Amino acid sequence: MSSVASPRPRLIRGPVGLCGVLTLATAAVFAVNVGEMRTPVLLLWLAAPLGALVAFVSLNAVARREDLLDVTRRFFRHLSVGVLLAFAGSLVNIFDTLVRGMPATYVSAAAGLGYAGAIVTNVFGMARLPLKLAGRGDVLRVGLDAMVVLLAAGVFSWHYVTRPVVESAGWSVSALASGGVILGANLLALFAFGKVAMAGRGHLAPGVLPMLAIGMLAGTVLSSAQQFVADSPWLSSSQLALPVAMLAAVTAARTQVRSATAGNQPRRTSRRLPVWLPYVAIAAVDALLINCIADGNGDALTVAAVAVVLTGLVVARQQTVFRDNAGLVARLDHGATHDTLTGLPNRALFTERLDAALTADDSDRPVSVALIDLDDFKTVNDTLGHGIGDALLVAVAERLAATIRKEDTVARLGGDEFVVVLDGIDPDTALAAAHRMIAALAEPVVAQGHELLVRASIGLADGRSGEDAADLLRRADIAMYAAKHGGGSNVERYTDGMAIAIADTAALGAQLQHAITEGQLFLMYQPIVALEGGRLRGVEALVRWAHPTQGIVPPVQFIPVAERTGLIVPLGDWVLREACRQLAAWRDELGDRAPGVLNVNVSARQLREAGFVERVAEILAESGLPPHRLTLEITESTAVALGDAVTRLDDLRRMGIRIALDDFGTGQSTLTLLHELPVDQLKLDRSFTQGTDTSRRDTMPAAVIALAEAVGLDLVAEGVETEDQAARLAGLGYQHAQGYHFAKPLSASAIGEMVVAQPQPVAL
Repeated sequence: MSSVASPRPRLIRGPVGLCGVLTLATAAVFAVNVGEMRTPVLLLWLAAPLGALVAFVSLNAVARREDLLDVTRRFFRHLSVGVLLAFAGSLVNIFDTLVRGMPATYVSAAAGLGYAGAIVTNVFGMARLPLKLAGRGDVLRVGLDAMVVLLAAGVFSWHYVTRPVVESAGWSVSALASGGVILGANLLALFAFGKVAMAGRGHLAPGVLPMLAIGMLAGTVLSSAQQFVADSPWLSSSQLALPVAMLAAVTAARTQVRSATAGNQPRRTSRRLPVWLPYVAIAAVDALLINCIADGNGDALTVAAVAVVLTGLVVARQQTVFRDNAGLVARLDHGATHDTLTGLPNRALFTERLDAALTADDSDRPVSVALIDLDDFKTVNDTLGHGIGDALLVAVAERLAATIRKEDTVARLGGDEFVVVLDGIDPDTALAAAHRMIAALAEPVVAQGHELLVRASIGLADGRSGEDAADLLRRADIAMYAAKHGGGSNVERYTDGMAIAIADTAALGAQLQHAITEGQLFLMYQPIVALEGGRLRGVEALVRWAHPTQGIVPPVQFIPVAERTGLIVPLGDWVLREACRQLAAWRDELGDRAPGVLNVNVSARQLREAGFVERVAEILAESGLPPHRLTLEITESTAVALGDAVTRLDDLRRMGIRIALDDFGTGQSTLTLLHELPVDQLKLDRSFTQGTDTSRRDTMPAAVIALAEAVGLDLVAEGVETEDQAARLAGLGYQHAQGYHFAKPLSASAIGEMVVAQPQPVAL
């Protein structure tokens, strides 16, 4: 909001002082002329148009101030238009009195139109002041409350103010018009007070609305005094009421300007009319009706009709309250039993439905529980943010709900954990349903522009009606952890003894941490050879664990544990540092005959870890190994799970490190990955190397080598175990391979012996 210089204070104080002088002078002239006309009639009317002009100039100046809110300027613009219409009405009044010789109380159609326009414009301006209302129901209730209060006030104004004025003037047309103006001013004053009560200091300076309301109320009170000067036709209550209203308007304008000049910002608060106010209004109208009936007053029928209308309005208001309350109760009930993010049943409703299934009358009714936990969901939250994590949870909820029957229940227990109650189906059908869930989640999820691969572990527990719900869920939980320990993204059914195996795996994780720091790990090296001549080209580092009591623990047992516990980060650092140290040692010992390239596997968790690129650079510097001698291998699933961390592969390549895509051909986004990932080498998965279908076994290897040559990538075939496989791959154009046909993983010393035994050094 831009700021402009405020008008000089005297330009604001001047109008207030001028209107005050005009009001006091008019009051004095009015008093002098009571009972007998002692001054020119023009003096009685002069203050009305002059005060209106002064008020118009003041209000319009406020409406044009650029340092005020748009809502505030719009309100004062409406007031200025209303004052201009009142100015026109007063001029017509003066013309009718001085030129046409009509009584001062006479209100012609033109004058009435001006005064009515002023009232309507002011009401419209006040109505447009914003209120903080919560929904359509709240708006309707506030509107009904306002109608009740205004209607009740209107009937009181008619009975005690407007009717006596009209009766004193003999029920003439002009008297009716004058009475209508008085009634409108009364309601406008009440409307202004209502806005004060409800809007608070939302958009106007403190004191603006109260000042306007006081001015309207004072004008109304003065107008009601017309009955006391009925014998003086040259006098009209409008001669006093208009200057008072204009004085209130310019005072309100000055209040707003002073507040803006002082830099005060209105507080955006809002209030409500008291809930008891409509009932008080009805009670007051009923009391007025009783009084009219007791006095035999002619207004009894009018008041009775108003009482009936008020009762209908209050009944309508209560109906909206009942409807909104019913909706609120329904929402509260739903919120108590459903997850707010996904809309699925929560733990409470799941427990209720599982209990109902297990307590069914059918004593042999099968009931299965599938517990689903997303793999690596925490990584999504940590790397991409909770917004994308929430979008992923919603997508998972929708897919799970689409795979089950109407009579089944899918619920969210919390975090990334979901559960499904499969009621009334046999165990084999329940297992098939769990596999459908895995298949439904296998398709990548697009969340806010990120393509995410969803992997889930499902534990399935089968039971019968009559069993304990908590025990069935516990078994599903154990089976789910077994699925995770098996590598994730699969289904495990609970079996006896599974809990012991899970406990053993958990203990293995604790022991692995000690193994990393206490020297229980060692490396073996899988040779990578040239298919032509069988010469050593490089090695792939493979970690092993020499457990003090269990002997050699294979990687398939402890790598998944390391992934789940986060130990994969220190474990991976140890492998990389030790492998680089060993290649540097071979280079010192064997010179140019040393393995030319070192391949080391890295996980998505390592790549997402802050400072990974810097640690790799540090390890290379410590070992003195040139970066181009190091190749980091990632799997397709690792690449998909990287998210924005894929940029770290670019950083590594800029250092000179090569990137290999391992197990190529087993993922779901192969071509997409080749287009998006900074890859230097493909490693053909062993499933294609060892194909047994002779009619098709060469199809995929041939297609992959064509693809690699087209995009300029190196190619290594994995899992070569026979001479026939090696010859076939060489015939297709493959140059390098690894597998048991050439050598099993060897120790560092055995690799040295293998190099020495070769007739020629490795050609780089």
